[in-house]
Amino acid sequence: MPGLQDTDPRLLRAFVAVATELHFTRAAARLFVAQQALSRDIRRLEDRWGVRLFVRSTRQVTLTAEGERLLEPARRAIAAQEELAAAVAGAGAADRPLVVDVGAPASTARRILTAAREAAPGVEFVARFHSGLAGAAAELVTGELDVSFGRFAGLDPQVRAVLAHRPVRYERVAVLLPAGDPLAALAEVPLARLAGRELYAGAGNPETTEWTDFARRLFAGRSIAVAPPFPRIDGEEEFVRLVLARGWTVLASEEFTEVPGMVLRPLTDPVPLSPVSMVWPRTLRHPGLTALTAAATTLATPGDWLHRPPGAWLPEPDRGLLPPADAGREADPGG
Repeated sequence: MPGLQDTDPRLLRAFVAVATELHFTRAAARLFVAQQALSRDIRRLEDRWGVRLFVRSTRQVTLTAEGERLLEPARRAIAAQEELAAAVAGAGAADRPLVVDVGAPASTARRILTAAREAAPGVEFVARFHSGLAGAAAELVTGELDVSFGRFAGLDPQVRAVLAHRPVRYERVAVLLPAGDPLAALAEVPLARLAGRELYAGAGNPETTEWTDFARRLFAGRSIAVAPPFPRIDGEEEFVRLVLARGWTVLASEEFTEVPGMVLRPLTDPVPLSPVSMVWPRTLRHPGLTALTAAATTLATPGDWLHRPPGAWLPEPDRGLLPPADAGREADPGG
């Protein structure tokens, strides 16, 4: 087959993407390229190999017999290249710090990072305190950030395609109320008791869109409203000031910042769960990643972090990404 020895890996990725999607527009979006550029790459690959890979019409794209025969070898070639890239990336990994976004000082991620530091004192972790996985995702993709935590299903599928994730906890969702609110006297707040209310859920903050989406899905059909968009809030101190000044009721989780004069009450009927995953670039190899994984496992067992009570509520997109049992084994980051 002419030109096989020097086939550009980009052309292989183009072939596999189109063969997977059977749609040039979706495949181009998946690869973050223009559709015209993708079409040119497919033509270049067909010319180089001297075969026709796809049959195109105005309505559909299908693989030819040659395309079907070559698809799996192309996938294996890409996998081998990614394995090589990961090995190269990990060659000096131990010599640099692992940059970890824990979201907030009070968070599941912060607890995992603290445990990892204690278990692996020889590894340098640099912590950041941003507010959401959506904001961290772009930096994970570009390599400016190594690890973040949050609701993986809330990310764009094109972004998820280049990231790995490991579920670490199902946090119970709660409501943050003024201490004088009638609902504050309850040990747990039934969702139906929030009907007619408006809750702050980060709307307007581009870094927490996965949380706002979670809230909208939870409130749908229950006559509960998400508070109108508000500018991004930087820092715990400013968040506390604004919550108190504006009298917000806040959709929260069981791991949340303390606010003077307010109380945190878990929601029930049904019990909503906020899935938290550890998220990292698929090609990342670093001893700190192994330490974080081990710490998450150590904390999950006694805390029953990955238990999903019968009848618990999860958004529909999350159910397909989070197995009901032993979810912590979904992805293996290596070392």
